[in-house]
Amino acid sequence: MGVFDRLIGQEVIESDLTAAAIAARAGTVGGAMTHSWLFTGPPGSGRSVAAMCFAAALQCTAPTTPGCGTCHACATTLAGTHGDVRRVIPEGLSIGTREMRDIVQVASRRPSTGRWQVVVVEDADRLTEAAGNVLLKVVEEPPARTVFLLCAPSVAPEDISVTLRSRCRQVHLAPPSVSDIAGVLRSRDDLDEKTAMWAASVCGGHVGRARRLATDEQARARRRSALALVAAVGEPAAAYAAADDLVRAADDDAKQMSAARDELEREELATALGAGGVGKGTAGATRGSAGALKDLERRQKSRATRTGRDALDLALIDVAGVYRDALAVRFGAAGRGSGVALTHPDLSDQIHDLAARIRPEGLLSSVEAVLACREALDQNVKPRFALAAMAAALLAARAQWS
Repeated sequence: MGVFDRLIGQEVIESDLTAAAIAARAGTVGGAMTHSWLFTGPPGSGRSVAAMCFAAALQCTAPTTPGCGTCHACATTLAGTHGDVRRVIPEGLSIGTREMRDIVQVASRRPSTGRWQVVVVEDADRLTEAAGNVLLKVVEEPPARTVFLLCAPSVAPEDISVTLRSRCRQVHLAPPSVSDIAGVLRSRDDLDEKTAMWAASVCGGHVGRARRLATDEQARARRRSALALVAAVGEPAAAYAAADDLVRAADDDAKQMSAARDELEREELATALGAGGVGKGTAGATRGSAGALKDLERRQKSRATRTGRDALDLALIDVAGVYRDALAVRFGAAGRGSGVALTHPDLSDQIHDLAARIRPEGLLSSVEAVLACREALDQNVKPRFALAAMAAALLAARAQWS
């Protein structure tokens, strides 16, 4: 099984990246290696997977086609242990200047064991402006044996700077089809046909989410909770209560996901700073630990905030999908017999009822209200305020255009 077999429904991309890896090995990509790549696509399309597979193919030592998936270089790259492949995964709300400078400094060295120094920057849209400038400098004059693989949702200026984008070779991935996702769930996760098809049809093209929906009752409960907001928009108290429930659920999920890791990190830091130790210097080291502990707490808080915001964003995408479906049904572009799939096919009756009761202007206003809420969260508006404003806008749209 080659490394690119991990991509789902991306045959053209697989072919292009394989050809690029072959050319890179021969040194014939336009006369020199392309040192900067930008992988784009919506969440779940596999942009990070594609970047890691390409990194493995670049390091592959097999004498045949690069990306064999079995050599030591491929295995360690995909496992995250290759000495010359660095994967930048932002845990907080952004990727800062300090982190990027450290990565660039290491990446500028010659490879120690592999063919290339490879840096994979996931969620490059989270680069701060200053961090993006640090990366831009090295991308403009890259070291001879260094390759940067950036991942972002799109090439829009709000996702990646125009200047940085212009220095990269672009690879765009589309969401895999429902049948492709269902096939993966059946073959790799041993799920039955009915469950696999249901999860694939409601996941929005996100393979990882399809797997969670098919196997995790909590994931299904979170989706039901998000979709319940649409049903609650008819009575103000219920709508605001449903919005509060979404915020509370996101906070609880973030705390639950972070608790064990936070505690382990605190214990490891305390041990590193000499907690429980004896002998000369131990007391002094412990007294000087306040700064390190404060920095850890700051990073943990930022990580928990991002986890909660990501959970909320996923819920909002589900809510927007309901109104989008209703709008498409209202215009005859989706629904029964139209041939165009609904975002939430398991809610067909509710969606058709919504389309019958609310005029197109109201449905469009509702979609815009959800998108405005997502944008407010991205601008660090307090989630409770942002969702309360969204609930008010949804109530107003329903009252005006029903």
